[in-house]
Order: sequence, then structure tokens, then C-alpha cells
Amino acid sequence: MDWLERTAKLRQWTGNGVRAPHKPLLLLYALGRFQEDADGELRYSAVEEDLKQLLIEYGPANKTTPAYPFHHLVSDGVWEVRTDRGAGSPGTGVLELRASGAAGRLVPELRSALRREPSLLGRMARVLLDLHFPPSLHPDLCEAVGLELEAAETGPLLAGSARQRRDRRMRDRRMRDLVLTAYEYQCAFCGYDGRIGATPVGLEAAHVRWWAFDGPDVVDNGLCLCALHHKLFDKGVLGVGEDGAEEARHVVLVSQHFVGHSAAARDHVTALAGRPLIGPQPGASPVAPGHRAWHTRQVFRGAPRPAAATTTC
Repeated sequence: MDWLERTAKLRQWTGNGVRAPHKPLLLLYALGRFQEDADGELRYSAVEEDLKQLLIEYGPANKTTPAYPFHHLVSDGVWEVRTDRGAGSPGTGVLELRASGAAGRLVPELRSALRREPSLLGRMARVLLDLHFPPSLHPDLCEAVGLELEAAETGPLLAGSARQRRDRRMRDRRMRDLVLTAYEYQCAFCGYDGRIGATPVGLEAAHVRWWAFDGPDVVDNGLCLCALHHKLFDKGVLGVGEDGAEEARHVVLVSQHFVGHSAAARDHVTALAGRPLIGPQPGASPVAPGHRAWHTRQVFRGAPRPAAATTTC
């Protein structure tokens, strides 16, 4: 049985690039818990808050319940649910899942495969991360689900997986060169342009529409951002909008959900609200409307703050 293929083909609601990472988040969480306790089970009432927080932090902006993936992941052949009455899920009703003592865990065949081949866990986790989340979020997500990815990945990669990862790294380097050049090696949000000698440090090429959701490796789907603003952009704290002028300019959006009371939070985040983007240089393509709209719908959190009264750092 090809568990990597099953992992890559989880059945999800799809349409117009809408993010639906509910099942991948539950499976990542289950892999992290298996790594901690291979014989344990996840009682819905005990893990509901953990799963709800994962959906808030890494899921789409619209509210949802962990009951849906807890029930529906069974159909993918990697997850089973039992209640106090016996095998089988009681459905997607939250109250019924709690009252029936519903508990889930990886199916026996998968648990056996993970015991025989411990590195399979890391490869499955890597498939889920690469297919559904941008690289900037991988370390935080692994920490959130309790997954020690480096330990899980010991062992040889499959030839196909290794080739895909190598090709991805090559595309990432090309994308980085194109985007950083277009933005003249400075953060499009704050202007940071640090170097050590001739080498830029702390500058990254951010995909506006994520690669996992058909985002192309082209300049008009990229932004040169410092490491801080890249992370906040991928978390939905920051976005890109238009200022509404006759010749509209791209401006920084700051989510109203962001809270920071320190001077650093004000200076480096909230003060960016409404600030025009820096770059790209003349002749380079700005962010395409379709990619910008995707990020606003699928990643940006809630409504933007009004433009800051000042733009000083």
C-alpha cells in the first residue's frame, strides 16, 4: 500500500483555489501524536481545542469546526474512529462526538507500516507540508503539532521524492533571484536591505499565491520581503491592497486581528498600514491582480486596519 500516494491524494473540497487544509492538519497532528505515543488514541473531547487552534492559525479565514475532518478523514483510508458503542464515527455533530466518547487514530495498517519503517512518518509529513503550506510556516506548524521532523526524516528518501525536492530547490533559487532583482534587494514593505559583504541577508522571495495552490514562480506572483514580514504575510497578518486613487498604487494591508502593544510591534507592523509598496523597479511586473485577490481571500485575516497616521519607522 502506497501511504505517500494516499497522503498526497486526500480528498478535499476544491474550487477556485480555495484552501481546505482541514484533513492535512488533522493528519499532521495525528502523526505528531503517533511519534509521541504510537499506541495512543485521540479522544475528540480531549483534542478538540488543539485542533480548533490549528484551524484558526493555519486554516482559511472562514470559521470551521474540527468535527468535519475528524469524521471525514476516515474516507481516505488513513484514519479510524470508534465510540463507546464500537467502531464507526457518529458523524460531524460536535455534541455527538463529545457525548459518544469518539476517539480517532491512524488505521492499524498505517501504524504497522510506521513501526516497520520509521522514516515513513517524516516523508508523509513532508508531503503534507509541501502540498498545503508555504515553507515559511513549516517549522512553526511542526512545533504546533508536536512533530520532530528531523528525527522523523532519518532514512533514505524515495528516488522520486528526492528528485522532486531537488527540482523544487532549483525553482526556489530561480524565483528568489528574479524577485529580489525586481525589488532591488529591499523589502517591499519596510525597505530593509541588509547585506554581509555582497550577500543579502534576511531577504526572501515570498509567493503571493502559494505554490501549493498553483502559484507560479514568476515575478508578478512574488514579493521581496524581509524574514519577519514574509512570515507575517504568510500568516495573514499582512497583505497587499490598493489605495483607491485614480492611478491606484499597491499598499500594505495590516489585519485588524493583529495585536501588538510594544513599540517594535507598532513600528514594524501596525505603522505599515496603508504604506505604498517599495518597488518593483521600472520594467518589472507588479503583483498581478488575480494573485493579490487570492491572498486576500484565502490568507489575509479579516478586515484591514485604516492607513496609519504616520509612516515613520
